Amino acid sequence: MHDPKNDESGATSGRRARGELESGVLAALYGADGPQTARQVKDRLPGDLAYTTVLTILSRLYDKGMLVRHRAGRGYAYAPARDEATHTAERMRSLLERGSDREAVLARFVSELSEQDEQLLQRLLSGPDGPQHTYRADEGP
Repeated sequence: MHDPKNDESGATSGRRARGELESGVLAALYGADGPQTARQVKDRLPGDLAYTTVLTILSRLYDKGMLVRHRAGRGYAYAPARDEATHTAERMRSLLERGSDREAVLARFVSELSEQDEQLLQRLLSGPDGPQHTYRADEGP
């Protein structure tokens, strides 16, 4: 018998996965032409979120250093502190660092890339002057 509270994946509807709202708010800001107020962000998000919920998420992201803000009337307009590529790369690196077998994680990641992404990665790594990354003293190889 179908439980209306559950969708096909078994997740309970009405409750979002941890971080889903933050990801949605960031996506809305990355897709915007400039800083956005809480009302503007709310209007860019799917569903019927409360204004106060969006404001809370914006405040949390600001407190985490993920957003910058400036005065806009009586409130603030928010924008991402870093571009989307930098944010995504930082998340990928953070996930990689949590794993116990870095080589296995990288091998699995590369094995699941599309042919076009694999070629792009090879091109980025080889570059005209060799690898495009220089290691910092606090990084491992």
